[in-house]
Amino acid sequence: MAGGKSSRMQQDKALLPFGKYNSLAEYQYRRLSSYFDKIYISAKNNKFDFSVDVIEDRYKNSSPLVALVSIFETLEEEEVFILSVDAPFVSTQTIDKLYKEADREKNVVITESDNGLEPLCGIYRCTILNHAKKFLEEDNHRLQALLNDVHTQKIKIYSKEFLNLNHPFEYEEAKNRLN
Repeated sequence: MAGGKSSRMQQDKALLPFGKYNSLAEYQYRRLSSYFDKIYISAKNNKFDFSVDVIEDRYKNSSPLVALVSIFETLEEEEVFILSVDAPFVSTQTIDKLYKEADREKNVVITESDNGLEPLCGIYRCTILNHAKKFLEEDNHRLQALLNDVHTQKIKIYSKEFLNLNHPFEYEEAKNRLN
Protein backbone atom coordinates (compact mmCIF):
# COMPACT_ATOMS: atom_id res chain seq x y z
CA MET A 1 0.00 0.00 0.00
CA ALA A 2 1.45 3.31 -1.09
CA GLY A 3 -1.53 5.61 -1.32
CA GLY A 4 -1.36 7.55 1.92
CA LYS A 5 -1.26 11.32 2.18
CA SER A 6 2.16 11.39 3.94
CA SER A 7 1.08 14.64 5.60
CA ARG A 8 3.54 14.37 8.52
CA MET A 9 6.41 13.59 6.13
CA GLN A 10 5.43 16.68 4.08
CA GLN A 11 6.14 14.77 0.87
CA ASP A 12 5.08 11.45 -0.61
CA LYS A 13 7.08 8.90 1.38
CA ALA A 14 6.50 6.19 -1.25
CA LEU A 15 8.63 8.29 -3.63
CA LEU A 16 11.51 9.01 -1.24
CA PRO A 17 14.85 7.45 -2.27
CA PHE A 18 15.74 4.35 -0.26
CA GLY A 19 18.80 2.14 -0.47
CA LYS A 20 20.02 1.97 -4.03
CA TYR A 21 16.55 2.63 -5.43
CA ASN A 22 14.86 5.83 -6.55
CA SER A 23 11.97 5.26 -4.17
CA LEU A 24 10.83 3.40 -1.09
CA ALA A 25 8.11 1.85 -3.29
CA GLU A 26 10.70 0.44 -5.70
CA TYR A 27 12.81 -0.81 -2.77
CA GLN A 28 9.82 -2.72 -1.39
CA TYR A 29 8.83 -3.99 -4.82
CA ARG A 30 12.31 -5.32 -5.67
CA ARG A 31 12.96 -6.96 -2.32
CA LEU A 32 9.56 -8.70 -2.20
CA SER A 33 9.61 -9.76 -5.87
CA SER A 34 11.88 -12.68 -5.02
CA TYR A 35 9.41 -13.83 -2.37
CA PHE A 36 6.00 -13.42 -4.05
CA ASP A 37 5.00 -14.48 -7.57
CA LYS A 38 3.11 -11.25 -8.20
CA ILE A 39 3.47 -7.82 -6.61
CA TYR A 40 1.04 -4.95 -7.00
CA ILE A 41 1.20 -1.47 -5.57
CA SER A 42 -2.01 0.07 -4.32
CA ALA A 43 -2.10 3.86 -4.76
CA LYS A 44 -4.29 6.75 -5.84
CA ASN A 45 -2.54 6.75 -9.23
CA ASN A 46 0.51 5.40 -11.01
CA LYS A 47 3.15 7.85 -9.81
CA PHE A 48 6.08 5.45 -10.08
CA ASP A 49 9.15 5.61 -12.31
CA PHE A 50 9.60 1.84 -12.59
CA SER A 51 7.51 -0.86 -14.22
CA VAL A 52 4.93 -2.13 -11.76
CA ASP A 53 1.27 -3.12 -11.79
CA VAL A 54 -0.65 -0.46 -9.87
CA ILE A 55 -4.09 -0.98 -8.40
CA GLU A 56 -5.60 2.48 -8.34
CA ASP A 57 -8.07 3.42 -5.64
CA ARG A 58 -11.61 3.32 -6.98
CA TYR A 59 -12.96 5.74 -4.41
CA LYS A 60 -12.31 9.41 -3.72
CA ASN A 61 -11.16 9.18 -0.10
CA SER A 62 -7.70 8.03 0.95
CA SER A 63 -7.59 5.24 3.49
CA PRO A 64 -6.35 1.68 3.86
CA LEU A 65 -10.00 0.60 3.75
CA VAL A 66 -10.43 2.23 0.32
CA ALA A 67 -7.28 0.44 -0.81
CA LEU A 68 -8.50 -2.95 0.45
CA VAL A 69 -11.86 -2.61 -1.29
CA SER A 70 -10.14 -1.48 -4.50
CA ILE A 71 -7.70 -4.40 -4.33
CA PHE A 72 -10.41 -7.02 -3.93
CA GLU A 73 -12.63 -5.37 -6.56
CA THR A 74 -9.70 -5.42 -9.01
CA LEU A 75 -8.09 -8.79 -8.35
CA GLU A 76 -9.75 -12.16 -8.50
CA GLU A 77 -7.79 -13.53 -5.56
CA GLU A 78 -9.01 -15.34 -2.47
CA GLU A 79 -6.35 -13.70 -0.32
CA VAL A 80 -3.63 -11.10 -0.53
CA PHE A 81 -0.68 -10.18 1.62
CA ILE A 82 -0.73 -6.48 2.52
CA LEU A 83 2.34 -4.51 3.51
CA SER A 84 2.60 -0.78 3.92
CA VAL A 85 5.25 0.87 1.79
CA ASP A 86 6.72 2.46 4.92
CA ALA A 87 7.59 -0.87 6.56
CA PRO A 88 10.87 -1.64 4.78
CA PHE A 89 12.30 -3.86 7.52
CA VAL A 90 9.56 -6.49 7.69
CA SER A 91 11.42 -9.70 6.91
CA THR A 92 10.41 -12.65 4.81
CA GLN A 93 10.77 -14.69 8.02
CA THR A 94 7.95 -12.63 9.52
CA ILE A 95 5.84 -13.16 6.41
CA ASP A 96 6.60 -16.90 6.60
CA LYS A 97 5.49 -16.93 10.24
CA LEU A 98 2.19 -15.28 9.32
CA TYR A 99 1.48 -17.87 6.66
CA LYS A 100 2.59 -20.81 8.83
CA GLU A 101 0.51 -19.78 11.83
CA ALA A 102 -2.50 -18.45 9.91
CA ASP A 103 -5.85 -19.91 10.85
CA ARG A 104 -7.63 -20.60 7.55
CA GLU A 105 -10.97 -19.89 9.22
CA LYS A 106 -10.05 -16.27 9.94
CA ASN A 107 -10.81 -13.41 7.54
CA VAL A 108 -7.66 -11.48 8.42
CA VAL A 109 -4.31 -12.43 9.92
CA ILE A 110 -2.27 -9.46 11.13
CA THR A 111 0.88 -8.91 13.10
CA GLU A 112 1.04 -7.56 16.59
CA SER A 113 4.40 -6.09 17.53
CA ASP A 114 5.77 -4.57 20.71
CA ASN A 115 4.21 -1.31 19.43
CA GLY A 116 0.71 -2.80 19.12
CA LEU A 117 -1.32 -3.98 16.14
CA GLU A 118 0.26 -3.69 12.70
CA PRO A 119 -2.81 -4.01 10.44
CA LEU A 120 -0.85 -3.10 7.30
CA CYS A 121 1.25 -6.22 7.59
CA GLY A 122 -1.02 -9.18 7.16
CA ILE A 123 -3.07 -11.59 5.14
CA TYR A 124 -6.50 -10.39 4.05
CA ARG A 125 -9.09 -12.68 2.53
CA CYS A 126 -11.77 -11.64 0.06
CA THR A 127 -14.41 -12.62 2.62
CA ILE A 128 -13.97 -9.13 4.11
CA LEU A 129 -15.14 -7.32 0.97
CA ASN A 130 -18.83 -6.94 1.85
CA HIS A 131 -17.96 -5.85 5.40
CA ALA A 132 -15.42 -3.34 4.08
CA LYS A 133 -17.89 -1.93 1.55
CA LYS A 134 -20.47 -1.48 4.31
CA PHE A 135 -17.96 0.58 6.29
CA LEU A 136 -17.18 2.71 3.22
CA GLU A 137 -20.91 3.32 2.64
CA GLU A 138 -21.13 4.51 6.25
CA ASP A 139 -18.06 6.72 5.66
CA ASN A 140 -16.24 4.83 8.40
CA HIS A 141 -12.64 4.46 7.21
CA ARG A 142 -11.23 3.11 10.48
CA LEU A 143 -9.46 -0.13 9.63
CA GLN A 144 -9.66 -1.13 13.29
CA ALA A 145 -13.46 -1.04 13.06
CA LEU A 146 -13.33 -3.53 10.19
CA LEU A 147 -10.89 -5.76 12.06
CA ASN A 148 -13.25 -5.78 15.05
CA ASP A 149 -16.18 -6.69 12.76
CA VAL A 150 -14.57 -9.72 11.08
CA HIS A 151 -12.71 -12.76 12.38
CA THR A 152 -9.19 -11.43 12.91
CA GLN A 153 -6.18 -13.41 14.08
CA LYS A 154 -3.28 -11.56 15.67
CA ILE A 155 0.18 -13.11 15.55
CA LYS A 156 2.82 -11.76 17.90
CA ILE A 157 6.06 -10.63 16.31
CA TYR A 158 8.68 -9.54 18.80
CA SER A 159 11.10 -7.60 16.70
CA LYS A 160 12.33 -4.23 15.62
CA GLU A 161 10.93 -4.72 12.12
CA PHE A 162 8.22 -2.12 12.59
CA LEU A 163 9.63 1.38 12.46
CA ASN A 164 7.30 4.30 11.82
CA LEU A 165 8.33 6.36 8.81
CA ASN A 166 5.93 9.23 9.34
CA HIS A 167 8.34 12.10 9.98
CA PRO A 168 11.54 13.18 8.22
CA PHE A 169 13.71 12.23 11.22
CA GLU A 170 12.26 8.68 11.14
CA TYR A 171 13.05 8.43 7.44
CA GLU A 172 16.65 9.48 8.15
CA GLU A 173 16.84 6.89 10.94
CA ALA A 174 15.59 4.20 8.54
CA LYS A 175 18.18 5.15 5.91
CA ASN A 176 20.93 4.94 8.54
CA ARG A 177 19.63 1.60 9.74
CA LEU A 178 19.65 0.25 6.18
CA ASN A 179 23.30 1.22 5.83
